[in-house]
Amino acid sequence: MTLWIDADACPRPIREVVMRAAKRRQLALVLVANSSLGLPPAPGMRQVVVPGGADAADHYIIEHANAGDLVVTADIPLADGLVRRGITAINPRGQVYDKASIGERLAVRNLMDELRGAGLAGRGGPAPFSEKDKQSFANALDRLLAKGLGASTPR
Repeated sequence: MTLWIDADACPRPIREVVMRAAKRRQLALVLVANSSLGLPPAPGMRQVVVPGGADAADHYIIEHANAGDLVVTADIPLADGLVRRGITAINPRGQVYDKASIGERLAVRNLMDELRGAGLAGRGGPAPFSEKDKQSFANALDRLLAKGLGASTPR
């Protein structure tokens, strides 16, 4: 199993939770972003800097993640592509994307995009990231890892 982070918009506390979990469970970790994250090298951890451009990190993750891996992302279209490939995805607030939920989440996201584009909805984003969100994520991550999504051998 490899843990992946769509790192461009991932809150720092979530990256830290995932890095600790990867180290504790001896899992490979890949952080993908459009620019360097400035993280020190660590065993089993790799940083991939993709060229700038729309969805470059998403495309990289879709192309390289495998069934049994776990991806942290707030990007619903990316999560949809992962779920379609049998790859588990979780957002930084601890919500797991699965076949039962991704269709509805994608539809709501697309509807809100259309409403914002038509000036019928505000441009505000999600509520500020909180300590409660971090704890929800950590609990959900622990549950997923305990399920044994894949082999725990680093690549």
